[in-house]
This record gives sequence, structure tokens and C-alpha cells, in this order.
Amino acid sequence: MANQVEEFNAYRAKMNDKILADNNKIIKRIFNLDTNAFSAGALDVQTKELLGLVASTVLRCDDCVKYHLESCYKEGLSKEKVVETLSIATLIGGTIVIPHLRRAYEYWEALENQDL
Repeated sequence: MANQVEEFNAYRAKMNDKILADNNKIIKRIFNLDTNAFSAGALDVQTKELLGLVASTVLRCDDCVKYHLESCYKEGLSKEKVVETLSIATLIGGTIVIPHLRRAYEYWEALENQDL
């Protein structure tokens, strides 16, 4: 099986480059706002990433879930904290998010099985 973490990051980078190459001011500002929103402020980066993970799970955005899982992993968050966060997301989102929970577990496992 191909490395799903590498594939996800390569695709994301390629498409972000294409999107940003069009030099659309609104899209560039949204990307910038997203980057800055997850910088340390009154809340630390780890907390913001966990919040992003909950929102992404509830909104059922698999790409966003993967992005926040990887950010959580890189920030050194434990699997226990991530799983507890996903449990809150599942509670809030209901059973419809269970397929996304499965994919989140699978992606976390892929993160743990590679060198970042």
C-alpha cells in the first residue's frame, strides 16, 4: 500500500500551488487567515489544532481531519488526547461521523508508522 500520508501531502501541496498561482486576492487572504488563525495566541497551537479536529470531524471534511491529525501529531499530542478529542466530535456530530472517525484512526496509525 502506498504511503497515504505522503500521498495526501503531495496532492495538497500540488493543488495549493495551482490554486495560489492564479493570484486570486480573496483565496490568498482566506489561506492566510487560516494559517494565522492556528498560530499561538490566547490559545496555544495544540488547543487550536484539537478544536480544528473537532470542527473538521463534525463538518465531515476528511481532508481537514487529516490535516489537523498531522498537525496534532507534529505538535506532539498523545494518541489519548486525540482520541478523546475525536470522541467529543463523535458525540457532537452523532453517528453520521463514525465513518470519518474510522478514517481518522486509520490516518493516525499511518502517521505513527512513518518518520515525519
